[in-house]
Parts: sequence; structure tokens; C-alpha cells
Amino acid sequence: MPLYEHVFLARQDASTQQVEELTTQMTGIVEGLGGKVTKTENWGVRSLTYRMNKNRKAHFVLMNIDAPSAAVTEIERQERISEDVIRYLTVRVEEHEEGPSAMMRKADRDRERDDRGGGFRGDREGGFRGDREGGGFRGDRGPRRPREDAVEATEEE
Repeated sequence: MPLYEHVFLARQDASTQQVEELTTQMTGIVEGLGGKVTKTENWGVRSLTYRMNKNRKAHFVLMNIDAPSAAVTEIERQERISEDVIRYLTVRVEEHEEGPSAMMRKADRDRERDDRGGGFRGDREGGFRGDREGGGFRGDRGPRRPREDAVEATEEE
């Protein structure tokens, strides 16, 4: 059977329980049509790049599906009907990715960075601008010299 990765976005004001019920409903459709959902990941509530249907955030859910195309067609039809689903995308793949998806790995990396105390440049040694020697403030460059064309303009007056 063909393999698919399916991601859908649910409204931000839907509860986590409602999103789980929606995921369970989609899984039931796939299994009822002779397929199976090999992996489900809830990426949580994330900010959207732009507003969609008056929503600035959404619940993101990934499903790895091993099912006939009729099952995917039915899932997409149900999601078009549902008022809780903002967007969905299904992509056919050659094989499913083993382990956590890229989004989950990124979330783990971000969580580790936050635990270490990183975050913004002020945490680095050497002051706010850790990428420059001496702290990067303007005083380390020496006094400002006037531009040559500015000097000529004052002499002509």
C-alpha cells in the first residue's frame, strides 16, 4: 500500500481533548478502509506565519499513514467538513521516517537549549555583542573623524 504523511492544523481555541478526538476519528477512518496509522505526533499549539480564518495559532498534528488512496480521500473530505480543521496537507512518500520527526527533534533541541540557560545574546560572555572583541561598543574604534567632503563644504561658506 502507498505511504503518506498527513498534517492537519486545528483551531487554536479547540481543546487538546478535541484535537485528540479528531485524530482518533481520522485514525478510525483509515483503519475502517483497510489501512493503518503507523505514527501520530501532536506538535502542540504553534504560531502561524500568517492569519488563517482569523487564527494566529493552531494545533499541529502529524500522522504517518499506510493506506489505500481511498482512505486519504475520505480523511480529506472529513477535514473539509470539520469546522475545527483550518488546513491539511497530505504527501505521498517512498518510506516513513524512523524515530521522531524533524519538528519533534527541533522541539527537543530547543528544550535542551532552554535548560542550559541559553536564549539571547546577553547570556554569552563578553557582554551583549559576544561576536566582537572588546564588547563591540563604539568607543573601542577611536574618535570619529569628519568626512572629507563635509570639511570642504564648511570651507566654501
